[in-house]
Amino acid sequence: MNTRSAQLAKKRPIKKLKKNSKTSDKRSMKRLFLSLIVLSAFLGAYAQEFDNSKTEITDELLSKITGINSPQIINDCIVFTAEHNAHFVGIAFDFESFKTVHPFKLRIFRDFEGNQTDSWYFYILDIPKNAKSISYRLIIDGLWTTDPLNPNSEYNRENGIRLSKIDINRFIPPATQVESGNTVHFVYEGESGQQIRVGGTFTNWDSWIYTLAEVKPGLYMLDLPLPEGTYYYNFYSGMKAIIDKTNPDRAYTIDGRIASVLTVKYSPES
Repeated sequence: MNTRSAQLAKKRPIKKLKKNSKTSDKRSMKRLFLSLIVLSAFLGAYAQEFDNSKTEITDELLSKITGINSPQIINDCIVFTAEHNAHFVGIAFDFESFKTVHPFKLRIFRDFEGNQTDSWYFYILDIPKNAKSISYRLIIDGLWTTDPLNPNSEYNRENGIRLSKIDINRFIPPATQVESGNTVHFVYEGESGQQIRVGGTFTNWDSWIYTLAEVKPGLYMLDLPLPEGTYYYNFYSGMKAIIDKTNPDRAYTIDGRIASVLTVKYSPES
């Protein structure tokens, strides 16, 4: 092949086959489920009796698990239980895209002579922040299934499966947070009738650019799009700087002032 032919061969575009995105997503989901089934089958041989001395679960919380029941919301946790008639019970959640199987713990009760009197599986979930509902599936000895103890379920058309569901009815106090996309939802609570402003590194500490709106007596809010990054900020009433009480993340600035801190990581709106 001469030099010109070699150059043309290098420039010739290589055609790539386009895959149907929906078909690809479904195949990926099937592969994920199959891999998790294999994983749960492997873990099934290692279900261990619960040891309270090696866990952060408190005796107070354990005392409220009185037996096998439908999922219970206790404080900021959800307690799942299952009968001890399988080698392995695991659970996967929608907010993790069902990518992780969390194994249940086995709790065994014994009498003074060490004889087993009762037993069941349980799993305790810390409720994700601002969650209003949670969908999940169980894996029992390698088989995906809905929770037989939870009558509440829904059909997921995207994946063609039925999911168990828990509605979380709890009061979530308003708080500053990064919402969908890169919008920051600022929240301040105080006396009614004030002019509350916000300033920080995103305004070069100029507090006269953005003013929060009083949406109801004593509750002030502002939605502000910000680029990705970590920001220091404070609220202001007159010339007084006020720390954001709804945001526990705080730090000292270069000039020694205490400021609230938030990080914006861009994610496309759902």
